[in-house]
Amino acid sequence: MCGICGKWSLQGVDQELLSEMAGAIRHRGPDDEGFYINGNIGLANRRLSILDLHTGKQPISNEDSTVWVVFNGEIYNHRSLRDDLLRSGHQFKTQTDTEVIVHLYEEEGERLVEKLSGMFAFALWDEKRQRLLLARDRLGQKPLYTAEGPHFFSFASEVKSLLKDPDVRPRLNPRAMHNYISLRCIPGTETLFEGIKKVPAGHTLLLENGRPALRKYWELRYTQKLKLSERETIEQLKRLLIETVRSHMISDVPLGAFLSGGIDSSAIASIMAFISDRPIKTFSIGVDEQDFNELPYARLVAKRWRTEHHEMVVKPNLIEVLPEMIYHLDEPSDPFAFGVYSVAKITRPHVKVVLGGDGGDEMFAGYDRYLGNKIIAYYCLIPRFLRKTVFKQIINHFPDSYSYNSLAQKLRWLDAMSEKQAGARYAESLSFLRFGHEAKRELYTDELWREVGGADSTECLTQFMECDNARDLVDRMLYTDVMTRLPEHLLMIVDRMTMAHSIEGRSPYLDERVAEFAASIPANLKLKGGKLKYILKAVARDFLPPELLRRRKQGFSFPLAYWFRNELKQLTEEILLSSSMIDRGYFKRGASARMLEEHVGGRIDHNYRIWVLLNLELWHRMFIEGEKIERVQELVAERAPVAA
Repeated sequence: MCGICGKWSLQGVDQELLSEMAGAIRHRGPDDEGFYINGNIGLANRRLSILDLHTGKQPISNEDSTVWVVFNGEIYNHRSLRDDLLRSGHQFKTQTDTEVIVHLYEEEGERLVEKLSGMFAFALWDEKRQRLLLARDRLGQKPLYTAEGPHFFSFASEVKSLLKDPDVRPRLNPRAMHNYISLRCIPGTETLFEGIKKVPAGHTLLLENGRPALRKYWELRYTQKLKLSERETIEQLKRLLIETVRSHMISDVPLGAFLSGGIDSSAIASIMAFISDRPIKTFSIGVDEQDFNELPYARLVAKRWRTEHHEMVVKPNLIEVLPEMIYHLDEPSDPFAFGVYSVAKITRPHVKVVLGGDGGDEMFAGYDRYLGNKIIAYYCLIPRFLRKTVFKQIINHFPDSYSYNSLAQKLRWLDAMSEKQAGARYAESLSFLRFGHEAKRELYTDELWREVGGADSTECLTQFMECDNARDLVDRMLYTDVMTRLPEHLLMIVDRMTMAHSIEGRSPYLDERVAEFAASIPANLKLKGGKLKYILKAVARDFLPPELLRRRKQGFSFPLAYWFRNELKQLTEEILLSSSMIDRGYFKRGASARMLEEHVGGRIDHNYRIWVLLNLELWHRMFIEGEKIERVQELVAERAPVAA
């Protein structure tokens, strides 16, 4: 795992600038740094040494130094590729997976990515052809950002590296913000920074003569289904997961597993323990509030497999690390990021590489919303006038309990989504707890609404719900998530929060072989008879305690709804009511005040919306207003509750 950056410029590339860009992502690779500068091109790398610890310094070239690469990630099939390349006459100087890329490029050109199995983002310079090739792995596990102008093109693993370039100015992108506060992610190529873009998952970008061109080289299709019995499907999936986990355990440094207590991470940790000839290291976090605490389930798995287990209880004052998390994310944080950041922190003193359960829900249908969208179809059989009168009155009598996925939230979601149709229903369901289109109308000033209000954020998702890659409703929801929320939300957070502590996170469920096999499984084996993730749980029965298989899904979560009414009440009120977003003319002051009043008063649970606005405000101060992170940390620390 590493951090990469670089620049192509008609004016030449400055060594000092490249050093500053690399220094901004030092946390991604604290072990070493390397540079290649030649005329109009400069490549830089910060290395976290995982394979070939002593001779794997980057950038790495081919035999005659005409092809150079900087690389972030892991290529799990690099040994077999290396053998093929040796037979073809190529000469290797190292044992790293990185060197495979330059020689494979000589054989395959831009299509080399189609032979790579792994997680990766790389930049390759072809000196003879004077062209720059960027690539991002199939599902977007590794990030890659770009900025361009009339005379330059820059790239980096993180936006903060690009912002070291004086040609790149930090400006808010209102269109991206409009989508973010609804969807919790920014689909497509845009970012919260005007002029800074993402290389999409499953794409290459080729820069020739100063002109960049994107090419899609992979995407999932759900239309070709297995013709196996249920038992045969379970056995094939089990063998594939064991094989995949084994390949992900290749490392020259110690590795471990995140263990949340849920099905996904518990299954991965259990398979690791099953494979390993020594106790594996596992890492978990929890909270004091028992309806959010998953530690008891993590301990069941750790006890069953006799792992070397480490855990920590997170306190409400963890809010003090928000500025640091936002700094590493380059965008507003998310409650999920709390969990990954915290567990990565206790992991770093013990291992450099950690496997997790990321992607299990998106591959095998684990989210409540997948089942919820199927239930809505039955609810809509009730005449609308009854739903909007009698049933709505009953639903409105359920008070918010401020607990995770409360009954009141679910019933209101069900009622609201029954008004939508087809793809729009699923897209709308993802923004229900945050800012839907009408909620944004209440939040925005008239000026901002005129600029962005004409765009409905849910259309970013509807295009995938209505494409021909999948037919069944469940598969269409899965495909939509794989194309949007998975790479631009979940995987972005996992990458940044592990890299903040210089840890390489690996996700076996996101191996392309597992993803393609999961897409070929009939939808009724993923969501069967109201049972989410049915097929994965069937495999997990051989590895997990029965108590864990019977429990309801929770995932990394925190009692923010409670905290915003109590321990974090003062902080949120003071920061949101003195918001720079309000002063800049984006949001109405009264809208924020009303939201806080309703939440604290116990009338409506707004914790998701408050979280979005709080994080967006801190992000804006740090990245757009230019406040130092130390000042923002002081601001939060002064108002955060003191740990008990």
